[in-house]
Amino acid sequence: KQILVLGLDGAGKTSVLHSLATNHVKRSMAPTEGFNAICINTEESQMEFLEIGGSESLRSYWKMYLPKVLLLVYVVDSADHARLPVAKQLLHQLIQNNSTLPVVILANKQDLEGAYCITDIHDALALSDIGDERKMFLIGTHVAEDGSEISSSMKDAKELIAQLVLETQ
Repeated sequence: KQILVLGLDGAGKTSVLHSLATNHVKRSMAPTEGFNAICINTEESQMEFLEIGGSESLRSYWKMYLPKVLLLVYVVDSADHARLPVAKQLLHQLIQNNSTLPVVILANKQDLEGAYCITDIHDALALSDIGDERKMFLIGTHVAEDGSEISSSMKDAKELIAQLVLETQ
């Protein structure tokens, strides 16, 4: 069983994944062309992450993988105000037919100037409309300087994901 990592191109999915896997920061500038799989081991479990690129040509694949996953990690760029409506629309489409799939939304790039805070992201993505049946979490994250240790928010996200995987297996 996998954890699916989705979001628009440029949201920071690959950088987030690398940070979760190594506990160190490596900013990735090249967009993911297709798929990227990473295995992360914790004391309790082995987690397999599958990232699918966020460009328009790859979004048609997103739904095909949803039925097979334990958890959806959805990454949004907190500073990309213009594309938040698209991110919202895609998120709502993804989860409308799967009312029990847990969702972890990472409001990434919180360190950038002009980034929306968590409450603004919550509103921009209309998370109140998603319903109370599912486990849903919104965490503000950022990938800091290359080589440095990951932020406490990234550590929190990793622990939360590991916990949700254990609960859903």
